[in-house]
Amino acid sequence: MRLWKNLIVACAVSLLSAFSASAADAKDVKIGFVVKQPEEPWFQDEWKFADAAAKEKGFTLVKIGAEDGEKALAAIDNLGAQGAQGVIICTPDVKLGPGLVARANANQLKLMTVDDRLVDSKGRPLEKVPHMGISATKIGEAVGQAIVDQIKARGWNMKEVGAIRVSYDQLPTAKERVEGAISVLKKNGFLAQNIFDAPQSKTDTEAALNAANVVLNKNAGLKKWVAFGLNDEAVLGAVRATETAGLKAADVVGIGIGGSDASINEFKKSAPTGFYGSIIISPKRHGYETALNMFNWVSTGKEPEKLILTSGELATRDTYKDVRKQLGL
Repeated sequence: MRLWKNLIVACAVSLLSAFSASAADAKDVKIGFVVKQPEEPWFQDEWKFADAAAKEKGFTLVKIGAEDGEKALAAIDNLGAQGAQGVIICTPDVKLGPGLVARANANQLKLMTVDDRLVDSKGRPLEKVPHMGISATKIGEAVGQAIVDQIKARGWNMKEVGAIRVSYDQLPTAKERVEGAISVLKKNGFLAQNIFDAPQSKTDTEAALNAANVVLNKNAGLKKWVAFGLNDEAVLGAVRATETAGLKAADVVGIGIGGSDASINEFKKSAPTGFYGSIIISPKRHGYETALNMFNWVSTGKEPEKLILTSGELATRDTYKDVRKQLGL
């Protein structure tokens, strides 16, 4: 009997020690989360959900904004100096891939990317770096389908509609999104010559408005328009341009991507605008899950999947509250 009691006590002590060691290890884990536009709501939400993971597991999360390549590289060095073991980054320039990998290795940091995938000097994805991103092509296709559905629902003649492709082709994700939308439009009979490129200098509403204004001024004969681009801001810019051109909201279909605060504010307006909907992508997985995956990689050695792609769901003026709830927003 005494032997059994001793064994039970020994096991209990062992379990308690293991739990204590685990808790101590968690407190020693420090993970960086670097984003390219810290003022943007999407990245604020990613940080919020990453904070939730840190609180849940007991590790330290260091949030850093890096608006350009120099700051991104400096952030890696900063985290190394702080004794961090891992870093998650959405880089301002995906072509920094080899440099960021080298800098992370030099600082003995495990590296993961989120949202935008790193590429090498030839533009090929760095497949050895674990990445969580958005299936840009599929989300673009969802945008295209939503536009087609609205064209049909409104009884428009497909051949008499113009499309504003608000473009930012230097970002692969942006190009994949708009090309996905275009592929669906063409499959449904949209004329290729009625799709007009509106290159924006930055990924904000003002730059999109300026780019769309040029397209509308050159093609004043078309009276019905659709618009799509990288994000909500791009499409909102195009919609504002149609308003400036005197087009009615009923003659415009803009479908954004992101479900940003700007899009929600548009839905809340007393009367509908040309901004019909947004494909909402959830920052929860991109913040919480990447942080949790990095924590597990640092603390247990379990490396994350090399590629995880998330998707989105169409939200409109009538459905956005329910969609946001479903996505944990």
